[in-house]
Amino acid sequence: MTSSAAHSFSKLLNQPKTASKSRASGEVDDGIKKLRRMILVEGIPSAIDPTLRPRIWKILLRVNDLPTDTYLHYVARGPCQVREKIRNDTFRTLATDKGFKERVREDMLVRLLDAFVWRSHDRQDIDNLGFTYVQGMNVLAAPFLYTMPSEVEAFFCFAKFIEESCPLYVQPTLEGVHQGLKVGIDKLSLFRRLISIQLLDRCLQFVDPELFSHLRSKNLSAEIYAFPSVLTLCACTPPLDQVLQLWDFLLAFGVHLNVLCVIAQLLLMRDEVMASSSPMRLLRTFPPLEALPVIGIAVTLVRDLPQELYEELVKHPFEVHHS
Repeated sequence: MTSSAAHSFSKLLNQPKTASKSRASGEVDDGIKKLRRMILVEGIPSAIDPTLRPRIWKILLRVNDLPTDTYLHYVARGPCQVREKIRNDTFRTLATDKGFKERVREDMLVRLLDAFVWRSHDRQDIDNLGFTYVQGMNVLAAPFLYTMPSEVEAFFCFAKFIEESCPLYVQPTLEGVHQGLKVGIDKLSLFRRLISIQLLDRCLQFVDPELFSHLRSKNLSAEIYAFPSVLTLCACTPPLDQVLQLWDFLLAFGVHLNVLCVIAQLLLMRDEVMASSSPMRLLRTFPPLEALPVIGIAVTLVRDLPQELYEELVKHPFEVHHS
């Protein structure tokens, strides 16, 4: 990543606003399309300009307002009704990442998640979907607290991300029950993520039937080996700098692509998995994440999938299916 790429991003982000109250929607959409293309082709050169990633994430999430008073109001209300559940998870969030622990304290995570639950409590009459804290939210909040310059910015980006990008991943109630699925902790809230795991199995069966059959012959479904990666949008696989690069891609093009990013990680270790008589030993802990090859493979898989399956993949994080 070069300084010229950083200059190109800065130039795009610093384009003068029009004199009208808001820029024409077409102009904004064109700018976001260009931004997405630059993210895919060049990547965000955050090492050269650390201000770029937080600015770009806010644009991609369309986070414009940052009412500090609102966040402070939520924080002032103290522990939410599921504080104990939050604290059971926050202490182990990215626990092996020293850089994360130096920048993001546990109390920051707890405050943000408490505030999100209070916000959701207040918005129950507005939202068709209800939110509370569910397992995995702590890891989904972590990249925002690490990336954003302030806790307030992290909070509003996280809230927008959860409420609009993947609301069905964190629902506390069931849309329906899929027979044969056995889930442990938070079984109600994790149902939708199991839908994405089923989609992962179907996509893998299409793109690599030989690998799919090999895993099935060892009684390995995606539910067994891919659950953490689906639960956290790959944030559970270090190193964090590669997770952030992958999230640049997911925020630009859609959370649904995480399913293909997990498959991409499988394909990168395909030879070892196929040669192993006990592939679960390899799959129990994925190799260190390499964002660029994973993104490259995921983009290729998009072109390979049947249109109907891809459309189902696109919609699954946010569209309720009525059977």
